[in-house]
Amino acid sequence: MTIQAIREWAWLRLAIVYTRYLLGGAFVFASIVKIKGLRFTTLSGADAAVHSPLHFFETMYQSGLYWQFIGVAQCVVGLLLLTQRFATLGAVLFLPIMTSIFVITISYDFAGTPIVTGLMLLANLLLLAWDWPTLRVLVGLPAQAVPALPRATTHLWEGVGAVLFAYTAGYRAFTEAYNFLLWAGICGLVGGLGLLVAWWLHRKAAGSGTGIGDEASPGSIA
Repeated sequence: MTIQAIREWAWLRLAIVYTRYLLGGAFVFASIVKIKGLRFTTLSGADAAVHSPLHFFETMYQSGLYWQFIGVAQCVVGLLLLTQRFATLGAVLFLPIMTSIFVITISYDFAGTPIVTGLMLLANLLLLAWDWPTLRVLVGLPAQAVPALPRATTHLWEGVGAVLFAYTAGYRAFTEAYNFLLWAGICGLVGGLGLLVAWWLHRKAAGSGTGIGDEASPGSIA
C-alpha cells in the first residue's frame, strides 16, 4: 500500500489535523509567558540545587533575551502548525525544538515529564512521516503528488486553527494566573465544533449529490 493510498483514509487525516492542533496549541500556550518575560513556573529557582529543573529554568529566565527568543520561536512554530496550510514547515521546525526539550527533561529530574515530551516528539515524527512526499526534496528525491483536500474543509480547518491560536495567545497574554482545565476545555469545545461542521458539510455534499468543493470525494470529512 502506498502512502498516497494511506493519505485517503479520513480517520487518519483527522488524526493529523488534530495532532497539529494539539502540538501547536501546546507550544503557543507555553510560549506567551516567555515572550512576556515571566517565569515558566511561579517559583523562583535562584536558591534551588544546581542540577535541578527549577535552577535550570531560573538560569534561562535570567538570560532575558534568550528566554524571550525561545518563546517567540515556540509561538511561531505553534502558529504554523495551527494554520494547517503551513503545517509542514511547522513540523520541520518543531523537530529540533522538541528534541531539545525532550533531552532536557531526561537530563534533569523531571519525574514523569519525559513521558509527555517523548509522546510529543513521537507525534512530531508522525507529522513528518505524513508529509514525507513533500519533504523528500530535502534528501534529493523528487516530491510526490498528494491528494488535495476539499476547499471547504480546508478553509474550515484553517479557521479552527485561527480561533485556537487567537484564544490561546489571548488567554495567556492577558492573564497572569491560568486555569489549565479551562483552557483545554474551551480548546476541546472549539475542536469538537469544527468536527461537527465538517460532518455537516460531508452530509450536505453527500445529500446534494453535487458536492461542495468536492466534499463528497473519499476522505472528504478531513
